[in-house]
Amino acid sequence: MTRGSRTIIGVFSIIGLIGLIGLVVAAFANWIAPWPIWAQSLFYLGAGLVWLLPLKPLLVWMNKT
Repeated sequence: MTRGSRTIIGVFSIIGLIGLIGLVVAAFANWIAPWPIWAQSLFYLGAGLVWLLPLKPLLVWMNKT
C-alpha cells in the first residue's frame, strides 16, 4: 500500500472516528443534562480529548514508508 493511499484512508478514519465519538457523546446528552455545569464541562472536555488517543498510532501508520 502506498503512502498516499494510507493517507487517504487515515484521513477518512480520523473523520469517522470524530463523528462516531460525537454520536456517542450526543447519546449521553440527556443523561448528563442534570449534572452541575462543572461536571458537564469536565465530561465534555474529556470526551473532546478522547479522540486523540488512537490518533498517534494512526498517524504513524499513515506516514510509514
